[in-house]
Amino acid sequence: MADRDDRAVTTGADEQMLERLLAEANAIVPYRLPGLVNRCARALGLDSAAIYLVDLQQHQLIPLEDQTERLPVDSSEAGWAYRTLSLRVHESREGVVVWLPMVDGAERLGVLGIRAGVLDGTRLRRCRMLARVLSLVVTSKRTYSDWFVARIRTQGMDLPTEMLRAFLPPRSVGRTGVISTAVLEPAYKLGGDAFDHSVSKNILHASIFDAMGHDLASGLTTSVVMAGCRNGRRSGADLPNMIEAVDRTLAEWLPDQFCTGVVCQLDVDTGILRWCNCGHPPPLLIRDEGVLEHALESPPQPPMGLPFQLGPTRRKVHTTTLEPGDRVLLYTDGVTEARGNDGEAFGLDRFTDFIIRSSAAGQQPSEVLRLLIHAILEYQGNALSDDATILLLEWHPELIEWHYGGSPSEAA
Repeated sequence: MADRDDRAVTTGADEQMLERLLAEANAIVPYRLPGLVNRCARALGLDSAAIYLVDLQQHQLIPLEDQTERLPVDSSEAGWAYRTLSLRVHESREGVVVWLPMVDGAERLGVLGIRAGVLDGTRLRRCRMLARVLSLVVTSKRTYSDWFVARIRTQGMDLPTEMLRAFLPPRSVGRTGVISTAVLEPAYKLGGDAFDHSVSKNILHASIFDAMGHDLASGLTTSVVMAGCRNGRRSGADLPNMIEAVDRTLAEWLPDQFCTGVVCQLDVDTGILRWCNCGHPPPLLIRDEGVLEHALESPPQPPMGLPFQLGPTRRKVHTTTLEPGDRVLLYTDGVTEARGNDGEAFGLDRFTDFIIRSSAAGQQPSEVLRLLIHAILEYQGNALSDDATILLLEWHPELIEWHYGGSPSEAA
């Protein structure tokens, strides 16, 4: 009976602390968040806490405190927590440091570092609670705060990229049984590449785009295409009508521009994948650690914006049924055509082999793409001649909350 009463008191204290945190976080200006985080940590019986957000290219974990050093994602304990979505504990004479991943849905935000004199079950549970609540706080604050946006940049960004990135969704989205994750480079100087994904009830929408050229007009074209697709799906339009509306808009307002792309819809309950390919490299289907040759290829259709100049064209939609564990890859030609110092292209085989090997090694989908885009950049000496964008969609309906890297109880 005494143990039950103690647990009730502890739970009540946690709830009161959570209520105060949410109330203060609702009104606090973002740059004062570090002070609030520390106060909450001390109130929960911990020594201190600090938020580290991952930079735009996922190389560094950047603290919100100016006086604190940045940490490398690839070679630090904090980075290990970020890469694996797992808790990391380090003990020393001064006490214990706990690193916890900060995740909002399927999106990796960074890590929370917590110091404590001792670590027991209650304190560990409070660490987890604090990380989850602060992930929600950061997500809500960064939607309107330039301070967060500027914080995760390590260099200046040009205007076309600024415009295009304003339209981009989070790198990763998902729900039980499915995840879509994407990366694109060069992070600070994009041409016309972009990705989009969203979950609506039981449908995952996933798309990739590549506008003609590498200038402001290219970014504007892609932005119009993304807005048109979102408008169509939010209005309940089917795939052909949605893309045809984009065709008409480009023909009317940007008649000299066009955009290739693949627009997909996955029914998460049934695994039925529907897609329309508008002059883009065909998606790839990976099953049982191998690429199914020609599985998602389809007769060519013109890029978006061209049908109204070439004559009436009814967009064709193609359908297939995925199997549990299937992965669908969308990519732009800047990925496979990246060339090394010897002039050899990165190539489709090297691209797919990297995905297969990394996934077989147990890497999270978002971590697979982080490593892959870094490998592509390194292959071309960190100087891409064209945008490189990759979107990986994985359907795994028999596993619950698998993308959190823990058990269902841990992810809840």
